[in-house]
Amino acid sequence: MNKVLLHTPDGVRDIYGSECRDRLIITDKIHDKIKSFGYEDIDTPTFEYFDVFAEEINTSDAKELYKFFDKEGNTLVLRPDFTPSIARCASKVMLEDGEVVRVVYQGKSFLNTSNLQGKLKENFNIGVELYNDNSVYADAEMIALLIENLKASGLTDFQVSIGDADYYKGICEVAGIDEETESLIREQIVQKNYFAAENIMAERGIPDNYKNLIVKVSEFIGSDEALDMAEKEVTNERSVNAIARLKRLYQVLKEYGCNQYVSFDLGMLSKFNYYTGVIFSAYTYGVGDAIAKGGRYDSLLGKYGKEAPAIGFVIILDDLMSALYRQNIEIQQEEAVVTLEYDENSFSDKLSKAAKLRKEGAKVALCYKKG
Repeated sequence: MNKVLLHTPDGVRDIYGSECRDRLIITDKIHDKIKSFGYEDIDTPTFEYFDVFAEEINTSDAKELYKFFDKEGNTLVLRPDFTPSIARCASKVMLEDGEVVRVVYQGKSFLNTSNLQGKLKENFNIGVELYNDNSVYADAEMIALLIENLKASGLTDFQVSIGDADYYKGICEVAGIDEETESLIREQIVQKNYFAAENIMAERGIPDNYKNLIVKVSEFIGSDEALDMAEKEVTNERSVNAIARLKRLYQVLKEYGCNQYVSFDLGMLSKFNYYTGVIFSAYTYGVGDAIAKGGRYDSLLGKYGKEAPAIGFVIILDDLMSALYRQNIEIQQEEAVVTLEYDENSFSDKLSKAAKLRKEGAKVALCYKKG
């Protein structure tokens, strides 16, 4: 047989046996925890019109989308991210009465990343979105729920790093940085390439005091004391308000009893354009990237017709499972399968016994044994 038919394409893989079983167990635990916070299930299409995502990603990232065409010539893409899809759906059918909406989703996202990055091109995600609540209590619920989910998976050694997109954007505004330049700078900061960010600002004539402050933002990292350091460096209203909100958020997280899992990073930004306020990522050892990401995106839903504040997060199951395995965390197993052998004469009896055991909750496999 042609070996092309026996192997998967680069960036995707088969999952089977104990690994597949473990993933389902962890997914169910996380889903149950999310449902206990009052979230309802939602399922959106695997592919969408390109325009659903076009405005929210930069040109270089748009090249990583899997694109194809329908019969009418419309450009379609496999979803690279769930948030715009859920926002489109919610804006259309879920926000009319102004009540708070909580939804949970799970499924695969797709990005045609470079092979050199060593990342999967197909990832399984589970996440939540919360609409019509712009309070700091909604921010805290998101972060507390994420922490509870990671604990439910079995992780004990992890940290949720919190920033605020408005702190950085406030500096950009007062510096007179246009939207295109801001996007270019942010792209480099996300990649931790501060030298390139400085070069862009120098080429665009950004004053040295603002150029230095934007690069210095990455130094405001650590405990809540980092917020005091960041506060001293700004006077513009948007950045000052961002720090005030983060300080109040920390107090609410203390009430949840999960502040020990929290740190701050004012240099945390996202390649996605839609984040408008608090932004956060979860990290643990054994994995090189964040195992979960989230934040507030109050301006996104209006692009689909219905203005509403929004916040959410996503857990990347592939990375979470890697962390669990590398940390040798034991995953609670399901009951073993009971095997009942039968032949021509005993089939009826064994079938009856299997039905009885299955009714009692056991997993039973009937295996034919030739006489």
